[in-house]
Amino acid sequence: MTMAIDMSGHSSILQSLPQPVLVCAEDNAIVFANYAAEAFFHASSSILTRQKLSDFMAFGSPILSLIESVATRQAPMIEYRVQVGSSRMSEDRIADVYASPIPEMPGHVTLIFQERTMADKIDRQLVSRGAARSVTGLAAMLAHEIKNPLSGIRGASQLLEQSATGDDRALARLIRDETDRIVDLVDRMEVFGDERPVERVPINIHVVLERVKLLASNGMAKGIAFSEDYDPSLPPVLGNRDQLLQVFLNLIKNAAEALDRTSKPEIRILTAFRPGIRISVAGVSQRISLPLEIIIEDNGPGVPTDILPFLFDPFVTTKLSGSGLGLALVAKIIGDHGGVIDCDSKPGRTRFRILLPVAQGPDARQTEEKE
Repeated sequence: MTMAIDMSGHSSILQSLPQPVLVCAEDNAIVFANYAAEAFFHASSSILTRQKLSDFMAFGSPILSLIESVATRQAPMIEYRVQVGSSRMSEDRIADVYASPIPEMPGHVTLIFQERTMADKIDRQLVSRGAARSVTGLAAMLAHEIKNPLSGIRGASQLLEQSATGDDRALARLIRDETDRIVDLVDRMEVFGDERPVERVPINIHVVLERVKLLASNGMAKGIAFSEDYDPSLPPVLGNRDQLLQVFLNLIKNAAEALDRTSKPEIRILTAFRPGIRISVAGVSQRISLPLEIIIEDNGPGVPTDILPFLFDPFVTTKLSGSGLGLALVAKIIGDHGGVIDCDSKPGRTRFRILLPVAQGPDARQTEEKE
């Protein structure tokens, strides 16, 4: 039987940490769990401290051998990308596990879990944002070097169409139509090269989402069931209404197209306040907080796993006739708003998750009340 230990001197410090923290004894019995660990393992501290760590880990988990090594060597160690799961957790999670001995408590080891999900999402988003910006130079080149000769090609095809007959006229019309398609693609890419500052004001994101829902339910998503789970206390975001409308309309459109062959199709829109998510931005000394969470979820077949890591890169698409610029533009707009976006997908559930900063200043609350 594990002897109870006094954690009162360190409890307040460990409880304040946003990462899950466990303290284990020699027999792998859990003797302490902070609030974040309760949320991570979906169990209260009183339940956790009556269990052994092996009850929450898969058989042969490297975490168990990690504890043994740390206790033997009396030196901290790290195990990267460990699968953590139990019957209480809805799905397995991937985490980096930091283990350290406690000199004042022989045989005891502290475990800190850093879930990789959010870190990987932010890393991928920053890479995608860089990829979107790399298209800027290409867009400018296309606009100046390709659109001018395309105008000449289109004019020539129109003249040929007027004088041609039969199959020749059809070919001239084909040249004109394909030229128009290329011009449209170049016009869409020019958006990536637009570096002009965007006018932004504090916006109630729920007003934007309701507008998007109204447009979609009477258009591209007609016949699809919508459900919402809004946090009514969500503070405003500093944003551009038209651009945010474009972002969420694009995500709803993608969801609706993915649900084309799904029985009982449904799109869920969720918002929440998630404190604790912070990222570092170049040129800014302080880390930026991203507590506003907006999720667009559908019950479609999901995104292919080989495409998922590159979904926000330009020219990556799952559609036969798609250009692969829609989600790249979404990533650029969200990046311009100081946020991040990523996708979590499996058969039967695809989630696009957006994290945005809160609008600061005295006008934020007044704008929210006015809306």
